[in-house]
Formats: sequence, C-alpha cells, structure tokens
Amino acid sequence: MKSQQTIQRPSGAFIASSWAAMLVGAAVYLIGLWNAQMQLNEKGYYFVILMYGLFSAISLQKSVRDKLEDIPVTGLYFILCWLSLVLAIGLLAVGLWNATLADSEKGFYAMAFLLSLFGAIAVQKNVRDQQVALKQDPLTQPLQP
Repeated sequence: MKSQQTIQRPSGAFIASSWAAMLVGAAVYLIGLWNAQMQLNEKGYYFVILMYGLFSAISLQKSVRDKLEDIPVTGLYFILCWLSLVLAIGLLAVGLWNATLADSEKGFYAMAFLLSLFGAIAVQKNVRDQQVALKQDPLTQPLQP
C-alpha cells in the first residue's frame, strides 16, 4: 500500500463553485433543451446524452481516485469508464454536427454540457477529499479506551 497522503479539505469557495458549475451547466443545458424547437425524440436524445455524460464522468473520476488510493478497480471497468466518457462526448458531437441548429446554439449546448461534466467531476473530487480529510482529522476520531 502506498504511503498515506494528507488530503487537504477543499475550501468552501471551491465546493460552492464546483456545485455551481455542475448545476448551472446542467440547468442551462436543460432549459435550452426545453425551449428548443426540436421533436421530442431529439430532446430525449440530448437529455440522455447529458445524463450518460454526467454518470460516466463521475464514474471515471471515482475509478481514477480509487486507483490512486490502491483501491482495486478492474481493468475492464476502468476502460469502460473511459470509453463511456468518450462515447458521451462523441455522441453529443455527432448529434450537434448533424442537427439543424444555428452554430451559436450548437456551441451553447456543447459548452453547457462540458461545464456540467467539469462540475460533476469537481463535486465528486470534493466529496472524496472531504471524506478523506474527515478520516484524518484527529478531532473526529472516536476516543480509544
């Protein structure tokens, strides 16, 4: 096992900005989708891509962190995490490339999607850092008899 690293608890500002990035990115994407002049099946496609992207980004971040902390992660799962994230981004790119949207709308969806992915990764990192920092804090440990 690797030597124990000290993980510093993330600042309140970073935690807040991470949540804001994820929520603003996803909310703006979804509001744009709600107001879009698309068929319902197209809206469903873009909604599922957002959910798939968020899940795959969080799963990949967790897998990377697990490997760094010597928590077993199978190679197959690790590869599937990377493949899922690349696939989600690729499916969004293909969908936007073929969409009958203005270039500004395509850019809007791409940037909101990427902002929400970044935010989700940062939120997952913060949650993990807070858990590790809590375990390392001697004030939170139970008293030994």
